[in-house]
Amino acid sequence: MKLNQPLKIFPTGMHPCSYLPGLIARNAVVDPDYEMTPDVYDYLIQNGFRRSGEQVYRPYCHTCEECVTTRIPVNEFNQSRSQKRNWKLNSDLVVKVHSGGFRASYYSLYQRYLVSRHESQDHEGVEKFLLADWCNIKFIEFYSNNKETNTETLIGVAVIDIVKSGLSAVYTFFDPEEGNQRGLGTYAVLWQIDFALENDLQYVYPGFWIKDCRKMNYKTRFQPIQGLRRGSWISLEKAI
Repeated sequence: MKLNQPLKIFPTGMHPCSYLPGLIARNAVVDPDYEMTPDVYDYLIQNGFRRSGEQVYRPYCHTCEECVTTRIPVNEFNQSRSQKRNWKLNSDLVVKVHSGGFRASYYSLYQRYLVSRHESQDHEGVEKFLLADWCNIKFIEFYSNNKETNTETLIGVAVIDIVKSGLSAVYTFFDPEEGNQRGLGTYAVLWQIDFALENDLQYVYPGFWIKDCRKMNYKTRFQPIQGLRRGSWISLEKAI
């Protein structure tokens, strides 16, 4: 594609790797003054970039290539047996697509998730982390439905970006107890694949796959899946 202005990319300083203990990492970030558009962001996603808030970046570690950008070609995807069970288990959920930004009702859910996963209660800056003015962002809300009282309870939220070639998973958080019992993280990805199919989108970009990081190696359970290695998209086998 033709860019509307020269694209400058800068390396960050070195810092301890967040995923693999003992390693040093750094990122390549797009000039924050660049006038980002959805089309440019789609081009960057196809070349291994992600976003955190307004910042668009990709890993840039000279001695390590463990962070692999992934994409699921949704027209080829086949649910595994366990994924079929997960899909059936969560068929009772009410799913709503919200386009109006971060709701105040998300804060307590996000905080409980942080405590369970990261032993942190600091939810400050969550909106800055999730939002970007130039992006088509959707908040996918998952509700459990109590038929006896006819009430809905928010148990999870998946934040996604819609781009021309597909949708990009930004972040998912959920009620720790309910979400773990239901496998809500898995269901959120399955729902996104189904949503992409219904909307004629080609890919779901679930983020970085890191084979030796427990929190990041689950992505190859969704088959087939492709990874971007040295400029080429190749098939990734399911990690054992």
